[in-house]
Amino acid sequence: MDHSPLEVFVTTRKLLLKIDAPCAVILVRFLVGGVFLSEGIQKFLFPAALGVGRFTSIGIPDPGFAAPFVGVVEIVFGALLLLGLLTRLAAIPLIIDISVAIATTKIPWWLSKGFWSMAHEARTDYSMLLGGIFLLLVGAGPWSLDRILAAPATRLLDNRFTAPTP
Repeated sequence: MDHSPLEVFVTTRKLLLKIDAPCAVILVRFLVGGVFLSEGIQKFLFPAALGVGRFTSIGIPDPGFAAPFVGVVEIVFGALLLLGLLTRLAAIPLIIDISVAIATTKIPWWLSKGFWSMAHEARTDYSMLLGGIFLLLVGAGPWSLDRILAAPATRLLDNRFTAPTP
C-alpha cells in the first residue's frame, strides 16, 4: 500500500507528538530537562572541572570539541524537554549523552572501586537514563508545546480522509 508524502509526514508527526500521557509527565520533563540544562550550562561556566578539563581527565577524544558539543546538546535538548517541544526527539540525544557518560565514567568506577561505590555515584546518571527512556516512550503529556503542535496534524489528517458533506 503506497502512501503519499503528506500522509507519511502527518502520520509520523502525529506519532512523534502523541500526547496521551498523564499530566504528571511534566514532573519527569522538569526533572530530566532541568538536570541536563543545568549540567550543560556548567560545562561552560566551569570548564576545568566539568567541561574540557573533565573530558581530558577521563580520556574523551578531542575534549576541546567534545565538551562544548556535549554542553550545547544538553542545553538545547534539556530546554526542549522543559518546554515539552519535540519531546520524543529531544530525548534521543540525551539518552545517548547519558549512556556515554555511564560507559566512560561509571563503568570504570565500578571496575576500580566496586559496585556500591559506583551505585552511589551513578544514581543521577541512572535516573536521567530511565527518565529519558520514559519520555521517549510516553511523550510530553498534555501540558506541553507538543500538544499545540499535535492539534493541527490531527485536524489535517482527519480532514484529508473525511468526505466533505454537501
